[in-house]
Amino acid sequence: MRIILLTMLFALTSQFALAETYYVDSHKGNDNNSGTQKNKAWKSIYKVNQQTFKAGDKVLFKSGSVFTGALEPKGNGEKNKPIIIDSYGKGAKPKIHGQGWKQHTLLLKNIEYWQVNNLFITNLGKQPQPRRTGVTIEANNIGELHGIVLNKLIIGHINGVLKKKQGGGHGILVRSTGDETQSRFIDLQLTNNYIHNSARNGIGFKGYANRKKWFPSLGVIIRGNLIEKVPGDGIVVVGTDGALIEGNILRDFPDTLPEGDAAAGIWPWSADNTLVQYNEVSGHKAKWDGQGFDADWNSVGTIIQHNYSHDNYGGFLLVCNNGNKYKQDINIGTLRTIVRGNVSVNDGIRPYPTFKGMFSPTFHLTGPIEDTQIYDNLIIIPKKGDKVDNTLVEMDNWGGPWPINTLFENNQIYFEDELQIKLKDIKDVLFKKNHFSKTVANFDATGNTVAASNDFDLPQLMRLAQQKLDENNNYE
Repeated sequence: MRIILLTMLFALTSQFALAETYYVDSHKGNDNNSGTQKNKAWKSIYKVNQQTFKAGDKVLFKSGSVFTGALEPKGNGEKNKPIIIDSYGKGAKPKIHGQGWKQHTLLLKNIEYWQVNNLFITNLGKQPQPRRTGVTIEANNIGELHGIVLNKLIIGHINGVLKKKQGGGHGILVRSTGDETQSRFIDLQLTNNYIHNSARNGIGFKGYANRKKWFPSLGVIIRGNLIEKVPGDGIVVVGTDGALIEGNILRDFPDTLPEGDAAAGIWPWSADNTLVQYNEVSGHKAKWDGQGFDADWNSVGTIIQHNYSHDNYGGFLLVCNNGNKYKQDINIGTLRTIVRGNVSVNDGIRPYPTFKGMFSPTFHLTGPIEDTQIYDNLIIIPKKGDKVDNTLVEMDNWGGPWPINTLFENNQIYFEDELQIKLKDIKDVLFKKNHFSKTVANFDATGNTVAASNDFDLPQLMRLAQQKLDENNNYE
């Protein structure tokens, strides 16, 4: 009986073992230390990788420290007792230089309830390498993983490759894989991070895009991030349902992608019920697409609202779906997209031809997209120049089928040059109650209004744009 009681007591004590705080100091630490006091800190991330942490533990890296290699922590937190990685002391964020030794610098694989804060992460190899990342978050043949948070990280100097088909590269990559056990993330948050100089992309997802194996991540929040000097895709969610993308700033995309390589600012791809709001995207320069915002392949119920798009080569908005395998299990279509309350200024300014010639419409809708509603947006198009595409709306038939049941309503469109609307053979597109600053050539404006004066007062229009942005800027 005594042995049984002791065994039970030991099990109970182990279950409620006290959480520890571990310190890591690249300058004054020693891996032979206990790590549990500042003056007995560990020295290397190699030592951290050897441990299996428990719920409530903290791993604190000394500010000003510099580490090399890949951080690959182990162990699981709990819902109210996450494992926390953070910094301590005064000075610069602790730096971890991956140096291209592995595809990632920080790997969170098959673990849950982790919060990672205040690190500076790079992964600059001697040569560019496909699929190189700063941070990889992965669920593989594990089921559901909960409560992963990345907050206030600096992630930069990631030299993946520029070609998308070769694998690209990411500042942050979230990956859900596995055929034996479908896997996904619940309540994953990427907040207040600064991602820069990352080839090819900023934040990306890989998931179960095929509807036959649909198992979307839930509760994804991407908020308050600054992404700049990233030539490819800014933020792309894949295999998610109900993702929230808000309050992010994306800017200054270098014009370095190969000819014909497509990219855009913020967009879902095979993701449902994505809410994209209160973001700013500017200066995208992809050789193809290059819009600020996009609702893409096999995505249902996307809402793009209250965003600011400006100076993007490819235009303000792309809504698209490939007609190949349309209405099959793999591709149910891009359905019920809503685009409302946004401001677009000086979008569609690509100064050189694409493989289709001069092509940069403000709105590009192509392929079998159904029930798209575009309303209450403010579009300001200053003078572009003689060689720049001056199309407001262009509709195409990617993969064969055309857009179905499209509505443009109550949009304000101010433009200085002549403007075109190219609907091709589409019959079921409705323009109503839109306000144009002057007549659009070869467009029947019945049901819309055209200003009596052709005056284009850019400062006044920018004040109007700022007023609308101020009205929108209340999401907190």
